Order: sequence, then C-alpha cells, then structure tokens
Amino acid sequence: MRDIMGMMGKVKEMQAKMEQMQAEIAELTAEGKAGGGLVTVVISGKGELKSLKIDPSLFKEDDVEILEDLIVAAHKDAKDKAEALAAEKTKALTAGLPIPPGFKLPF
Repeated sequence: MRDIMGMMGKVKEMQAKMEQMQAEIAELTAEGKAGGGLVTVVISGKGELKSLKIDPSLFKEDDVEILEDLIVAAHKDAKDKAEALAAEKTKALTAGLPIPPGFKLPF
C-alpha cells in the first residue's frame, strides 16, 4: 500500500512539474526567417504569431504571391524552432520515463 501512495505522490509531483513546464513553454518565443531574412516571424511557444516583419523591397504588386509564400515559410520555420525548444524542455523533465518514439505531449 505504501508503494501505491509513494507512486501517487510522484505522479502529483510530475503533474505539477508538467504544468510549470507548460507555462514556461508558453512564454518562449521563436523566430523564423524566409527569403534570406526578407520575412521574419516571431511566435510564442504555443504557436501564436507575435510579430511579422517584411522587407519593404517585397511590396511590389507582382510579388504578392512570393510574399505570401515567404510568410508561410517563415511561420513554419519559427514553429519548428518552438517545437524543438519545447521538446528539449520536455526531454529534461521526462528523463528516464518509457515514452514511445514519436509520442507528442499535448501542448
């Protein structure tokens, strides 16, 4: 019975650490660039767009499609970086736990 109580205590401790980690991840920011830095996107750890910078040279009527593609690419770059940062933080917390490959935490 003591083993179960000890295990429950560890589960609660891990849950508190996960909540703290989720809050820390939400505060992270990641910057993505596309077009050699012509478009820069900054997102939060949760993937929310925080800022967008576009080089004025892209404001030509015939370059609208290119600009749209660069914005999408910069956002993807930033999102990939934010996910890598979150995975790094998660790895430290879950060290030693048998988590299957490819499993993603819900945040």
